Amino acid sequence: MDRDAYHNCSSLVKMPRQSYEQFWSSHFVDYIDKELSYSKFFRKYLLPNHPCMFSRRFTENWKCRKQWVTEEGKPNFQKLLQEFDESPVPVANCNAKEYNANPKQVMPLKEFIHYWKEYIQNGHSSPKGCLYLKDWHMSRDFPDHDVYTTPVFFSSDWLNEYWDTLEVDDYRFVYMGPKGSWTPFHADVFRSYSWSANICGRKKWLLYPPGQEDFLRDTHGNLPYDVTSAELQDRGLFPQFEEACQPLEIIQEAGEIIFVPSGWHHQVYNLEDTISINHNWLNGCNIDIMWQFLQNELSSVQKEIEEWRNTMDSWHQHCQVIMKACSGIDYSEFASFLKIVAENRMAFLNACSSGDSSDYSRHLSETLTALGPYHAAFDLQRVAHIIECLLCNEDFKRLDHSTSTLQPETLLQQIRDTIQSTRGQHLLYQE
Repeated sequence: MDRDAYHNCSSLVKMPRQSYEQFWSSHFVDYIDKELSYSKFFRKYLLPNHPCMFSRRFTENWKCRKQWVTEEGKPNFQKLLQEFDESPVPVANCNAKEYNANPKQVMPLKEFIHYWKEYIQNGHSSPKGCLYLKDWHMSRDFPDHDVYTTPVFFSSDWLNEYWDTLEVDDYRFVYMGPKGSWTPFHADVFRSYSWSANICGRKKWLLYPPGQEDFLRDTHGNLPYDVTSAELQDRGLFPQFEEACQPLEIIQEAGEIIFVPSGWHHQVYNLEDTISINHNWLNGCNIDIMWQFLQNELSSVQKEIEEWRNTMDSWHQHCQVIMKACSGIDYSEFASFLKIVAENRMAFLNACSSGDSSDYSRHLSETLTALGPYHAAFDLQRVAHIIECLLCNEDFKRLDHSTSTLQPETLLQQIRDTIQSTRGQHLLYQE
């Protein structure tokens, strides 16, 4: 990222509601078919939290676009079976509802492919329902299968950087579904960004910008399972539905990549037999949205078990446990997440300033090198801001930090020292 982009965004500005309304009235998503600098994507889409679509030229060299797809543009079942025959994969039933999602089962890929072939032969129908392979951690399960490359625009990815460090999980997925399969109305995990590339097939996306989902809640405060359902017309059940904007409808063709911004609720349909690759990701541009989401999640838990507050000595810790079970993370792990992100960038900037090639190569990832010191400094400023918020948060103060390998106050000071020292060596503020 260049110096001007860094200076212009060092004080992060959220997109005002008026800007969303102006964007909405145009009912248009930018289609990117030419070379685009990372700095321009950063300023035009990441910071303002705007969706966009990248043309198929950005995926044309991916191996999976050639190996997983027939000459007719259909899923190459034979090749998929050769590579992943017995691999266990998660499969959802789109015809069944479990809370506000679809129930899943795990089966060998070959069993799903057998079903998919029969589904096509039967005119895209089956007594088993419409099954959809989704959230398969293919990259984690097959790290040597280098079948695609994350575009640089999506490479500042704190979420997967953290999970890769722990070597436990990731948020990189493969989806495979027949025509008619779909994903119910939702916003992505931790209110992260997502990008989704169609390897073959076509999708229809219905997107609502942040805040619009509140008009779609029923009288109990629940979001709809299917945002196109006729029941939303019932004012007695969905009293504010008519106040909501019409969704932004986007058709995504084979090879195209959609950028779904942070906190945008959406519902997605496969219009043809489709394979896609999806990543969820976070960085300095939307970390404040994640922090707000976590505060809202904890608040919801606290309200649910408020009646036991005075009868449990460990009530606040129980709230954290329930929060993690529901959302996948608690405040302590969020602090650990910030710590790892910060330490990687401090090591990078210190290596840059020292000129020590051994230190440089040991601590430096290809992503940090490609994005450069201005971006690393921006990341550190954003981490520092969130740590400051944590230290002022009453619920975070109540947690026991005695077992932590690095106290938040100490980490915050280290970040400030790193930014100050590298600034003095003209790494960040070269004129």
